[in-house]
Amino acid sequence: MSASRVFVTGAGGYLGSQLVAALASAGIDAVAADVRECPAECRLPGVRYLQADVRSPGLAASMRGCDVVVHLASIVTPGPGSTPEFEYSVDVLGTQNVLEASLAAGVKKIVVSSSGAAYGYHADNPAWITEDQPVRGNDEFAYARHKRLVEEMLARYRVEHPELLQVVFRIGTILGETTRNQITDLFEKPRLIAIRGSDSPFVFVWDQDVVGAILHAIRSDRGGVYNLAGDGALSVRQIADRLGKRCVTLPASLLGAALAVLRRLGLTQYGPEQVRFLRYRPVLDNTRLKRDFGYLPRLTSAQVFDLWLRARELRG
Repeated sequence: MSASRVFVTGAGGYLGSQLVAALASAGIDAVAADVRECPAECRLPGVRYLQADVRSPGLAASMRGCDVVVHLASIVTPGPGSTPEFEYSVDVLGTQNVLEASLAAGVKKIVVSSSGAAYGYHADNPAWITEDQPVRGNDEFAYARHKRLVEEMLARYRVEHPELLQVVFRIGTILGETTRNQITDLFEKPRLIAIRGSDSPFVFVWDQDVVGAILHAIRSDRGGVYNLAGDGALSVRQIADRLGKRCVTLPASLLGAALAVLRRLGLTQYGPEQVRFLRYRPVLDNTRLKRDFGYLPRLTSAQVFDLWLRARELRG
């Protein structure tokens, strides 16, 4: 499939801005939509910039003439003053609006950025999780819960609206040379924390591999749901070794109790539920991505972490 125009939601975000730049470089006509207005000095030639909310009832009109929608808009890290109702309205209701707008505008394909978090943080997660595992999320983690709800919605739309081809990526932890987020903040701590009895592995994916996989999805006729991650994983202890930092191993019960006390004292935003995040993180198997979808990540989990680490060291 050769796309003549691609509509991107969340185009002003970390990943969206990189994708729009790649589309412009490839000569693909793009509509870059974001709730924030793109400054004039950041605009690229050949890209139409649109200030639009994914919840807007007029979204379909802006999509007309587009063959593909890439839906990236979501709230990963809520800002100050955010509420659960607002986050749900953007993540879940916003996705529903994007789907309905795509259908109304005659869009042929939608590419959606989901997350490994959709599987949830559960004690019975397999060592390597495949796309055949159910998406269960966690009610205590709004992001994981919303991704589960969105994926359930996408599954319904695949049955009810087969005319809209879907490509859904369950993405691992994104890293690149300039990445700064809640995960990289963990790596900046003086010591890393591991849970006794758990390797707490991370599966990383290079930001340019995420962009590359989306470009492949835009050009391909193949739909489906795919784990998007680099090969292999790194345990917390291996990450600590690479950082030259000490790794403190704690019992899950002790860490949970400590977090409960610290949150009551207002010394941390995290509570006992974070133990599940540290202990039962889903480790994504990318076999289907490579075998069935035909995209081979260029960097492994270890290689992309080392890339991020070198860039961090150069920044001082």
